[in-house]
Formats: sequence, C-alpha cells, structure tokens
Amino acid sequence: MEKALAEKMIDLAIEQLNFSYTPYSHFKVGAALLTKDGKLYGGCNIENAAYGPTNCAERTAFFKAVSEGERRFDAICIVGGKEGVLTEYAAPCGVCRQVMMEFCDPETFQIILATSREQYEIFTLRELLPLGLLFFYWCTVLLGPAVLVRYLYPVMVTVPFFLCRLRIRRSSSLNNPSDSVTM
Repeated sequence: MEKALAEKMIDLAIEQLNFSYTPYSHFKVGAALLTKDGKLYGGCNIENAAYGPTNCAERTAFFKAVSEGERRFDAICIVGGKEGVLTEYAAPCGVCRQVMMEFCDPETFQIILATSREQYEIFTLRELLPLGLLFFYWCTVLLGPAVLVRYLYPVMVTVPFFLCRLRIRRSSSLNNPSDSVTM
C-alpha cells in the first residue's frame, strides 16, 4: 500500500473518533474502510448500556458500505484509545474479523493498525484470523461434524487465546521498541 493512501486512511480513522459514542468505556475507536474502487467509508464505535447492541467502528464502516451496495474491499485502518488518546494499536475483535472474512480475501485484505501517521503496521486478514469460520464450515461439509469436534474444535478454542497474547506482546513492544515480536 502506498504511504500517501495509508496516511489518508489514518487521517479519516482519527477523524471518526470525534463521532464515537462511548459513555461507558470511554474507549473511542475510529475506522476507515477502502473499497476496491477507491472509495473510503468511515466508522466509529457506538456503545449501548445493554452491551449486545454495541457496535464496533470496523463493523459500522462495513455495514455503512454494504448498505450502499459495496461488496469488494481492499483495506481498513483502525485507531483507538481511552478518551480518544492513541497510545497503542487497537486490533479488531473476533466478531469484526469474522465480518471482514465474510466480504474480503484474507490473503490480500490489509488491516492497518495505527497510533499516528508515522506509527502504524499493516497486517493481512489471514495474519489476524488464521482460521476463519468459513474454514470450519467447509471442514464440516467435507469431513463431517465428528471430525470438526474431535480435531478442529481444540484449535478454535486455542487460536483466540494465542491472538490475544500476540496483541498483548505487540502492545508491549510499542512501549519498549527493543523488544521484538516472535511467533
């Protein structure tokens, strides 16, 4: 991805923090979604006292774009922090990753996690969601539910734990640049 485009997406995601509705957590998140046609859609997180109806910034951007007829996407930029202060990367939650998997090619769709125009990293969806639910669906269809439960269910339980630990390690390395992230 070109640096100028990444910076434009970061700027839009940061602007979206102004629209975030977070009276409970005060953790504001902004997103900028890029379509294959080059259109940008912004999104912010919207909280609700009944936690279930809360919507993440990433899904807000996706749902806005999809509701306007878009179905093909290249990248998303995500920023976030307490009171909108960007101190560490705000990685997408599992539900948002699965929404991305629904509409995007996991090998090519890029996820930009940023704290500023100068500080960002780019991941593919496959890196953040190595085994999406489409994988498990096709395993069930092709191999049968018994195989899924016996062999693949333990992976479904372990992978989110690993991803959470990876996020924590990456966040720690931001505070101490001498630390390196190993996988």
